[in-house]
Amino acid sequence: MNEPVTILFVCTGNSCRSQMAEGLARFLGGSAVDAYSAGTNPIGIVERTHTVMGEIGVDISGQASDPLETYVGQPFDYVITLCGHAEAMCPTWTGSGERLHWPVADPYSVQGTEAGIMAAYRSARDTIRDELIEFFSEIGIPIDEEKLTEVEGG
Repeated sequence: MNEPVTILFVCTGNSCRSQMAEGLARFLGGSAVDAYSAGTNPIGIVERTHTVMGEIGVDISGQASDPLETYVGQPFDYVITLCGHAEAMCPTWTGSGERLHWPVADPYSVQGTEAGIMAAYRSARDTIRDELIEFFSEIGIPIDEEKLTEVEGG
């Protein structure tokens, strides 16, 4: 049996984008993926993140908001940054693995109506979902069709 692909997702707060990426990678990749997330300045997972992930059947309640330092020196196949700040901080990364950058707009910084804020969270989630589907296809990680249908909303 092949070892799972290890992935670390990094953003600033480890409250939204990297949490979504970790949850989606675990859900879609199953046993073929070991996914983790961290923040350069973690602030905890925000409730809206739990809400939008729950809308597509992905439970992230077992995840934690960890500082990047927790993972320094650990080997990863891929380290994926999701914001410019994290990308800039990762040159100090001492772990192995290929570095990728997927810039995703930060829903945490959006202001306005609750509907507008939730739309930003859903947009970030869907952008990350689409990136992961393409990425898994490129590196040969199969995605169960039923799970794919669920995260695509139907």
